[in-house]
Amino acid sequence: MSAQHVNLPPVHSGKVRDIFDAGGDRLLMIASDRISAFDVVMDEPVPDKGRVLTAMSAYWFETLADVLPGHLISTDVSDFPPEAQTSGVAGRAMLCHRAEMLPIECIVRGYLSGSAWKEYQLRGTMHGQALPGGLRESDKLPEPVFTPSTKVESGHDENISYDAAVELVGAELAEQARAASLELYRRASEAAAQKGIIIADTKFEMGMVRGSLVVADEVLTPDSSRFWPVEGWAPGATPPSYDKQPVRDYLSTLDWDKQHPPPPLPEEVVNASAARYVSAYEIITGRRFADWPGGS
Repeated sequence: MSAQHVNLPPVHSGKVRDIFDAGGDRLLMIASDRISAFDVVMDEPVPDKGRVLTAMSAYWFETLADVLPGHLISTDVSDFPPEAQTSGVAGRAMLCHRAEMLPIECIVRGYLSGSAWKEYQLRGTMHGQALPGGLRESDKLPEPVFTPSTKVESGHDENISYDAAVELVGAELAEQARAASLELYRRASEAAAQKGIIIADTKFEMGMVRGSLVVADEVLTPDSSRFWPVEGWAPGATPPSYDKQPVRDYLSTLDWDKQHPPPPLPEEVVNASAARYVSAYEIITGRRFADWPGGS
């Protein structure tokens, strides 16, 4: 699916999503099959990735609506503006309320991994907060922690303290975002654990719609979260994950400076990542991906 198929005013094009003005203070968000690694978009798309991200987000928007409302209006093409009712849109587009987005990423970590693990190795802290000594990579934290970051257009977001988040959005809104993020994570991680999946951490985007806080963009997808199989988790190592790990693993074997242009991806690496995305959706939701709109 490419932007030229939708005859609506473009608002933004990111690494994965293209956003259009749908009128009436609404946006149409289309998830592409583009995949990025090390902040570089690969030349090869991952088949059906955009449909998986949309299907997964729609599932969580519905499941967690009682915790915090979402900005999603509909994924039904018949509800879209006529200019967007075109081939290729089904299953990968969301009609949403336009939200005034918070300038922070709302990250919740339940396990010590990724950038938090790197910081802990250097300083024994996570987002500047002291952690107990002797923790290992992928260890479960005593309790989930809200660890916000800044947003940047390119490159890596910067981890910040909760106090820094308060300076950016104000004390009341920061606390509301923190409480909602922790409860969203708690509910989702408990549900996923019953399916044999650990949600190690996740990133929420939040914004304001008509004066109320909502969760926006994507929710608890393989792109915004680390999903680990319970049977593959052991502290002291990086567990396998339901995402683009095959792409990252392959690129790590190359002598590549992680700058554009990216190296070509073998077909088997692309297909392996596609299978990981679909597995995550089917295991967590208990639904068949073949039943989601837009399939061939």
